[in-house]
Amino acid sequence: MNAACLVGPQSVELRHVPDPVAPPDGLVLRMRACGVCGSDLRRWREGPPAGVAAMVQGHELAGEVVAVGPAVSGFRVGDRLAVAPDIHCGTCDYCRRGWFNLCTHLRLLGITPGLDGGFAEKVLLSGDVLRNGVVHQLPQTLGFHEGALAETLASVLAAHHKCETRLGETVVVLGAGPIGCLHAVVAHARGARVLIAEPNPNRRRRAATFGPDAVMDAARDDLVAEVIRLTDGLGADVVVCANPVGATQGQAVEMARRGGRIVVFGGLPKSDPMVSLNANRIHYGEQVVMGAFSYHPSVHEEALRILARGVVKAAPFVTHTRPLSKAAEAFALAASGEALKVMVEPD
Repeated sequence: MNAACLVGPQSVELRHVPDPVAPPDGLVLRMRACGVCGSDLRRWREGPPAGVAAMVQGHELAGEVVAVGPAVSGFRVGDRLAVAPDIHCGTCDYCRRGWFNLCTHLRLLGITPGLDGGFAEKVLLSGDVLRNGVVHQLPQTLGFHEGALAETLASVLAAHHKCETRLGETVVVLGAGPIGCLHAVVAHARGARVLIAEPNPNRRRRAATFGPDAVMDAARDDLVAEVIRLTDGLGADVVVCANPVGATQGQAVEMARRGGRIVVFGGLPKSDPMVSLNANRIHYGEQVVMGAFSYHPSVHEEALRILARGVVKAAPFVTHTRPLSKAAEAFALAASGEALKVMVEPD
């Protein structure tokens, strides 16, 4: 079969590799759609981890079962599945508490070396993926693009569950990539007023189509002053840092109101993870700064239900598709800012 292999910084090669074989307790999935994620782009820019010659990325995956091991129950050939990357161990302290996304031994399809992801014609889902991973049947009304988008949506839903976005609140979203636009849609669905800030003009124009109350130019506007103005001097109830830019986390503290919540959603480069926050504003204003990473497997299933109900629609987010043979082009397109969500599909 063919697989798109990351072999160096910004270098993806289409290679012919052996077809996966279903183990007794696992299955093989034929990839039908796999999204290019921001975390995929960070790895693409850096190249494979040290000591890894090549890796198959892709963790926003949907496909069709083509082979099932004899010990597998609950899945059969022809099933349409949505798959997310997390594989928890089930035995550490965090897993015993049900905090599977914080698992001490968390492994991730398409991210952890040795666990090939979805940028291939076929993907092996081993027994530990089926037992401790995130694998759900696609509702009959959904297509494969929706199934792949459910992974991204689940992470956004989990963040809003955690920060308890409420009816009538003002939510500021810093960043208008696919994650930022999903945050805007979810916050609006929860009854919040939404303000988006983004430096890229193409993304600002696209963000405006999702119905925010205001779109701010992060390259020119004084964002803190603008948010204070738009909230009658109070500041935002929730600020979501939906980008990999550390400086925006400092801005978030300044634009959040007393008692406001700051959600650190976008990961920063491992080479530069440190930021400076106004501790007095956090202290005296009783602000809450919280991290948001991944989700409980049940939230992925919730994302599929929300897509099936049409609360969130995939079509406006999936702006470009590319065949597997042009996966290198898909990465470059996603990195350019021209696209919102790029889906890789079979040739």
